[in-house]
Order: sequence, then C-alpha cells, then structure tokens
Amino acid sequence: MKYKDYYKILGLERGASADEIKTAYRRLARKYHPDVSKEKDAEEKFKEMSEAYETLKDPEKRAAYDQLGTHRPGQEFRPPPEWGAQFGEGFGPGAGHFEDIDLSDLFAGLAGRHARGAGRRADRPIPGSDYEAVVRIGFEQAFQGTEVDLELSALEWDADGGVRRVPHRVRTRIPRGVTNGEKLRVPGKGGKGVNGGPDGDLYLDIEVAEHPLYRVAGSDLYVDLPLAPWEAVLGTSVELPTPAGAVTLKVPPGTRAGQQLRLSGRGMTRGSGAAGHLYALVRIEVPSVVDDAQKELYRKLADSSSFDPRAHFSKEAK
Repeated sequence: MKYKDYYKILGLERGASADEIKTAYRRLARKYHPDVSKEKDAEEKFKEMSEAYETLKDPEKRAAYDQLGTHRPGQEFRPPPEWGAQFGEGFGPGAGHFEDIDLSDLFAGLAGRHARGAGRRADRPIPGSDYEAVVRIGFEQAFQGTEVDLELSALEWDADGGVRRVPHRVRTRIPRGVTNGEKLRVPGKGGKGVNGGPDGDLYLDIEVAEHPLYRVAGSDLYVDLPLAPWEAVLGTSVELPTPAGAVTLKVPPGTRAGQQLRLSGRGMTRGSGAAGHLYALVRIEVPSVVDDAQKELYRKLADSSSFDPRAHFSKEAK
C-alpha cells in the first residue's frame, strides 16, 4: 500500500483544525473543479484533494490516519501491528492484503467496517455514510432552480467483507433562490444502509457563478443604473433588465448619484417564501466626447446656474 500525505495535499500542517481543513478544501475545490478549472491535471488533483478531505474531516478516520505515522509520498508501507487492533477488525497482524488495496479504500471504509462488525454481532441496522459534493451553477440556474446530475464514487461491501469503489450517479433538484456558499442536504442520497439501516444523506456545497449585471445580497439583488446628467435632473423612464424580464423603471426628477431605486418582488425567491427586491443603484455618467455645440450648451448652463455642489466646503472652512 502506497502512502499519501493528505495534509500536504490540502496544504495544511498536521495540527490543522477542522475549520482549517474545510476552508482549505473549499478553496482548492474552486480552483480544481473539473467543470470550471483550466489548470493542468485538474480532474486528477480534484480527486486527490477530495480523497484527502473525506479522511481528514472525519475524526475517527483522521485519528486512524495519524496513527500510521509519516512516510514519503508514494512510499510502500504497512500499518503497524497494533493499528488493526485499535481501529478495526481484519487489520491485525498477518491479516488482510495491504499491497492489493488503496489507502483511500482503507479509510473510506473504516467507519463502516466498525459499524458493520457491530451490526453483525448485534444484528442491528446501520445507517449509510453521508456524501459531500461541490456543485457549481450559473446565476440563472440559482434564480430559477435547476436539476443536476452528479457522478460520485461510492463504496460498497463485497462478499468477503472488503470494500470496493462503484459509480454512484445522483440526479437531484436545486431549489430556486440558492446562494453562493450555501450547503444543501439531500436526504437518502448517500451510501446504502446495512441490515436495513437508512441510507445516508448527500450534502451539496453550492457555488454560484457571478453575473455581469446582478449582485446578490441574501434574497435581494443589486444592479447599477447609469444615467446621463440631464436624465437625472429632468427625470426619465428606462427599460431595466431583471432576471425575470425587462421592466420600465420611472426615474424621478432630481435623482442623485448613489440613490437606490427599489423594484419590489424582483429579487430572489426561495420556495414559497416572499421574493426579495431588486435595487437599481444610480450612477451619473458624464459624456466623454462632446462637439462644439454641446460644449456651448454646457457653458450657458454653467453661466446661468446657481447650483454649487461644493457649498459644504466653505462651511467647513469657516
């Protein structure tokens, strides 16, 4: 059996906390997820870091891994004789064929091996393992809801009491209104239970791609609204894009830069709950190219206007 340094794979020290392990995994998942990454060997690196995370996030598996000691990555090794007595049946001196299994299979099946042994002795139902997967979707999919197909790698017991990897395909619904960083629980979509025990759950770490127009804050959306100076002064009506379709927005006279114009119920909706709002954030855009006639109009406006945008400067000076 070849040694893998799970801590090094995640860029961590051996004393890393559970939160540090989770943070490292999520950071690397965003970088190497095969659906979005342009990195070389992204798929292989993603599998490697997922394997490391599955072991280190579980306190029992991590304790067993730490008891193996440290070796060079890729070095052939065998667990010490006392390791099997402490962490599971079938791994004592002379037991098992460690040369024929992968380190990931050993640790992925460790918790289930404990439970399965106890289940055989007490004939009690044992729940299946929980799975976790990163799901990256677009903004429109998050707004409307979508369905995703996931190809996972699962473990099942064979007739000899060992474990083997099998493909595990899951099709599940992502509800509308999900946000970036949210974790969803899908009951019963994890590993199969033993002795009639319930199936495990599937946990989805949601990553929503940024949209070029909309920014998300909870259930509310924000979009920049550029206005020409005369539109802000005189008022106007503009056609504003929203995720559910364009709407006509009335801009009142005297609208200021930075002002927020609210469109009620045009934000994100979660399930049967109330929809959030869409806020149009006003920006005043000054034309960068003007001809002589336009310049003359601006001069006349400057000469006739008593408006002083810096009147508060003189008050502070006093």
